Amino acid sequence: MDILDDLKYRGLINQVTDEEGLREALKKPITFYCGFDPTANSLHAGNLLIIVIMMRLQKAGHHPIALVGGGTGMIGDPSGRSTERQLNTKEVVDGFAESLKNQLARFLDFDHGKATYLNNSQWLGTLSAISFLRDVGKHFPLNYMLSKDSVQSRMEAGISFTEFSYMLLQSFDYLNLYENEGCRLEIGGSDQWGNITAGLELIRRKGHEEPAFGLTFPLITKSDGTKFGKSMGGAIWLDPEKTTPYEWYQFWFNASDDDVVNYLKYFTFLSKDEIEALADEVREHPEERKAQKTLAREMTKLVHGEKALVEAEDITDALFSGDVSQLTAAEIRQGFRAFPTFEAASGEPVKLVDLIVAAGVSSSKRQAREDIGNGAIYVNGVRRSLLDDVLTEQDRIEGLYMIIRRGKKKYTLVKY
Repeated sequence: MDILDDLKYRGLINQVTDEEGLREALKKPITFYCGFDPTANSLHAGNLLIIVIMMRLQKAGHHPIALVGGGTGMIGDPSGRSTERQLNTKEVVDGFAESLKNQLARFLDFDHGKATYLNNSQWLGTLSAISFLRDVGKHFPLNYMLSKDSVQSRMEAGISFTEFSYMLLQSFDYLNLYENEGCRLEIGGSDQWGNITAGLELIRRKGHEEPAFGLTFPLITKSDGTKFGKSMGGAIWLDPEKTTPYEWYQFWFNASDDDVVNYLKYFTFLSKDEIEALADEVREHPEERKAQKTLAREMTKLVHGEKALVEAEDITDALFSGDVSQLTAAEIRQGFRAFPTFEAASGEPVKLVDLIVAAGVSSSKRQAREDIGNGAIYVNGVRRSLLDDVLTEQDRIEGLYMIIRRGKKKYTLVKY
């Protein structure tokens, strides 16, 4: 199927300005762009949808421009927000932009001009207020700007002139890329529809006749109505220092049966037949979680690579089976970041009873003796049932960690 039909099958088309015209244009390679404002030093799971769509278009033979908003990031997009953004300094924005550039290079093929990276500070940073008002502002009637959803939704709470003018800056981006890079398509989330159509309006008002297009994709929410891309610990980031590959794997593995097939369509490059086969598995054998496992594997491999996937699966299997003795120190740092951690002083051997009380595994010495006697205490996956048991350096994994488990699931990490 062609790229538009593929996007439709995957539920990834929200609005398009001229579907038949775009379908015709996509019969030949075209240049398209998507913008990423640097509001943090990492992209997150929500951003991944648009990155994967850019990858799909690139694989279909089209030329992506990844535009990082070093200029617009100084202003702040009001789209999808009920409050004003906090303004960052230029140094902070530039640092965020560089981080995003490095992340995007992991997904888009920039070799030999197959994709282009640009930062809109190149043209916005040198644009004078007079030039901007004369050459851009004069093309936007006030009632046109007030009609946009991003403005309408903020009228009651209030919107500053700074954020009110954001759509003009993004429109100028599209005009600049149209004129200088031959870009004829802007893509973005559904909250960007107003900004994208404003850019098309500016191109038209400037007298350009070659058609340009806009295409948006739905913003994802979970089937229970909660926001996609969040967990108990906050946002799910692409940066492995902020969200470890194991945590990333678990995020996808824990997708509900109601969501997993849609996620396979949205985020993976599996074929329609492969996805439909997994959908059958969800209906017929939901307890096996085959679709979730496939999703977690595909997403971890895409974002973090094969080696990180193997580590994430090793940690998952070890925690499920309770056999944690084969984990490396690096895997323990990943897998146990969210578990209770007790900092122990390196030194003399310590009685098991004393350690599990100090680490909060058992509430008292009496409870500790009872837990040990009942066979409820495991050290590095091995049951320890002797009341006078003593733990030595030999019990530490790579000399750094000891994993204590009480019962089936209550883990505590002892860090030396």
